[in-house]
Amino acid sequence: MSAGWNTIESDAGVFTDLIDKLGVKNVQFEELIALDSDFLKQQSPVYGVIFLFKYPTSEPPSDKPRDGNFDFNAAEGSFFAAQTIQNACGTQALLSVLLNKTDMVDIGPQLREFKEFTSAFPSDALLQLRGEALSNSELIRDVHNSFARSSPFVDEGQRFATEENDVYHFIAYTPIEGTLFELDGLQPAPISHGSCTFEEFPDKVIPVLQRRIERYPAQEIRFNLLAMVQDLRLKAREIGDQDWLSREEQKRNAWRWENALRKHNLIGFVGEVLKGVVSSKIDAGERAYNEWLEAAQGKTRARLEEKQDKQKGWAPD
Repeated sequence: MSAGWNTIESDAGVFTDLIDKLGVKNVQFEELIALDSDFLKQQSPVYGVIFLFKYPTSEPPSDKPRDGNFDFNAAEGSFFAAQTIQNACGTQALLSVLLNKTDMVDIGPQLREFKEFTSAFPSDALLQLRGEALSNSELIRDVHNSFARSSPFVDEGQRFATEENDVYHFIAYTPIEGTLFELDGLQPAPISHGSCTFEEFPDKVIPVLQRRIERYPAQEIRFNLLAMVQDLRLKAREIGDQDWLSREEQKRNAWRWENALRKHNLIGFVGEVLKGVVSSKIDAGERAYNEWLEAAQGKTRARLEEKQDKQKGWAPD
């Protein structure tokens, strides 16, 4: 089994840049801040959604999904792979949508070659072999890892899902040949959620996501949802909306800047800045140093009190 896959963030800019580097044309991701089918329709065409959630370590394994039904025949006519390597689920989820939308999306020559290669595997080991092919793809792994946040404190090879260690998992939802499927590489087969055309997808996926979230305690809010949509700049150009086009270009520039920062470990730089500031305060004399320290502590206490006040305001009556 291949090694060396790092954790990536559930971020529209990360996922958009990632598929661009894989050669996909005219596709981007948009973050969904609410489970609202009308808002999702505004992003049309919507190819699928990527859902991030806390992995339920305490949930016992079952031969039947808690929602929907396993379709063990679906993988032969679509792309679905077992997840065989840790930390690959984000990229695997977006590929689960892309490689099932080749009639709508230009996925580029490298991903087309990958899909053709994995389509030829024998049916009795199809999911496992596809998962191994994905895990061992140097192209996909290198592009994926190029978006990992640099940190000297995280050993990616030692992060396992336990009750003491929160680990998160990505899955995909997309319509395939008239059926709404949940594609989770940790499951033995695609999960069918009933009939669904491409046009019906925004209306039909929202109730499925709502039921999924309702499995968690009411105070659990650590979810993230990204929609895979057509490049919004194309729509802006099509209708001649220059303001919209300008906003989308600015968003792309911001994404590129944020993604560039992710590749750099700035801890050493921050440490040197702090040493320089402290040194300058000490040089100014003990009194000046103590006054500066007390002022900083006062600001910290004020921020904590403000945060506590806000939390009280969120609490139910």
